[in-house]
Amino acid sequence: MANLKLKDVAKVYGGQVEVLKDIDLDIETGELIVFVGPSGCGKSTLLRMIAGLEQISGGTLEIDGMVVNDVPPSERGIAMVFQSYALYPHMTVYDNMAFALQIAKKSKEEIDRAVRAAADKLQLTEYLDRLPKALSGGQRQRVAIGRSIVRDPKVYLFDEPLSNLDAALRVATRIEIAQLKEQMPDSTMIYVTHDQVEAMTLASRIVVLDALKDNGYKYSIAQVGTPLELYETPNSEFVARFIGSPAMNLLEGEIVATGETTTLRTRLGAGTITSNVPSRPEDQGAQVKVGIRPEDAVATDSEDFAFSGKVEVEERLGEVTLLYFERGAGQNDPVIAKLPGIHPGMRGNTVKLTADPAKVHIFQDGTSLLYR
Repeated sequence: MANLKLKDVAKVYGGQVEVLKDIDLDIETGELIVFVGPSGCGKSTLLRMIAGLEQISGGTLEIDGMVVNDVPPSERGIAMVFQSYALYPHMTVYDNMAFALQIAKKSKEEIDRAVRAAADKLQLTEYLDRLPKALSGGQRQRVAIGRSIVRDPKVYLFDEPLSNLDAALRVATRIEIAQLKEQMPDSTMIYVTHDQVEAMTLASRIVVLDALKDNGYKYSIAQVGTPLELYETPNSEFVARFIGSPAMNLLEGEIVATGETTTLRTRLGAGTITSNVPSRPEDQGAQVKVGIRPEDAVATDSEDFAFSGKVEVEERLGEVTLLYFERGAGQNDPVIAKLPGIHPGMRGNTVKLTADPAKVHIFQDGTSLLYR
């Protein structure tokens, strides 16, 4: 298995359109790295550059210490699982999985051993004699993954492999990929998805791509970290709202007391709330955004609160109740509270919300005070 290093990697189309810039990333052997970001941010393009299917316009890509910018895809030791299964419809599952090894002139014994070992890992043994049309979508995707496993590559690349499956199959196949990674702890995997649940549950680390001002609003890496690091300590408003569903509430506010903890006054309801994020004396009076995740919001009758508003929409989901509040003046997005359990009859009521100081985030000019 392999480690990868991307240094100052860029992608330019037509010599003018720069879509990726200053990509710096070290991927260790055995990691499962997930690329996420908004549509069109270059997630799949970056994956294809690693695979050798797209030319790297600038910077270097190293695999096990060797620069591979000009190495053909077939010689990089990489296997890729695409969004579409790309199975040969006239071949059995066995033959689909064996095909690459047959092309490589491996012996029949070696091919049979590799195919059956991969089929056992993916619970495909009983389907080896079937054609793809006789399989479910999840089983076809497992065959596509098995076709990669038999090659014993240095790096596995997954380009939104579950996007063609329905919700139930996505859950089942996601669990199977997680179990597969546990069976192959030394395998290095890079996974592209737009699904937050996939990213949060599968990743060793998540790489968030965003159009950064410092890069002339070209897409680059906004933050890298474990799923919980990105969830609990996002470095920017963008990451804070991108990770988590529903997105984090961001309230206009002002710092009214500084120190090891920070006291804030918010504009929507003119309440005050404390954050465990430290601040400097010169931050007194600074205009900031107060971030509270919907699941961290707590209804209160106290005089200390972050928000007060009328419930406009109520969604009772059983395990949680989602409350959507009326938008205040100048507010683009509704404030959302995600309360555990069932809370009937909340629509039309005015509710005050607060949060534990450890769960209150502070952003100034788009950046978290923790990262300045």
